[in-house]
Amino acid sequence: MATAEIVQADEGTESSAEINAAEPAGTKRKKLIVIVAAALLLVLGGGGAAWYLLGGDRAAAAAETNEPPPTAEELVDVAEMSVNLRTSDGSTKLLRVHLMLVPGAMGKEEVTASLPLVVDAFQPFLRELRPEDIAGSAATFRIKEEMLVRANAVLGRQAVKDVLIQELVQQ
Repeated sequence: MATAEIVQADEGTESSAEINAAEPAGTKRKKLIVIVAAALLLVLGGGGAAWYLLGGDRAAAAAETNEPPPTAEELVDVAEMSVNLRTSDGSTKLLRVHLMLVPGAMGKEEVTASLPLVVDAFQPFLRELRPEDIAGSAATFRIKEEMLVRANAVLGRQAVKDVLIQELVQQ
């Protein structure tokens, strides 16, 4: 009895093949074009957003400038810092960091005079690092970027062009 009711209920509904066959050919083509255009727009928009967020504009700007690399006399040496790393098991791990700053909008003298402020900005970030945060080459890049952001936050926009890591040792 239940089977007969299901068969009767299914007879009243149209299948998707019947519905698609009833649509004009032009409507199918328009739907396909809209779907393809939306997918293309999504891919291009996502790619553009990724390029922008991953620093594509900085790389393009750096490629356009034909500045010579800084000489050793232009660099500002930041004294070596040793900080405790946060560990989950409570063991003592140290991080020893030696950095150099490439002055930008500010001259070497101004950056050198403000070095205590810069080191003070670096310390909280370094103390919050965990041993797994400094594993691998990508971690080195992230540390450099974070130090650059913190130096420019203290000294002013574009005051420092780059941060060079001379030594990064976990003990």
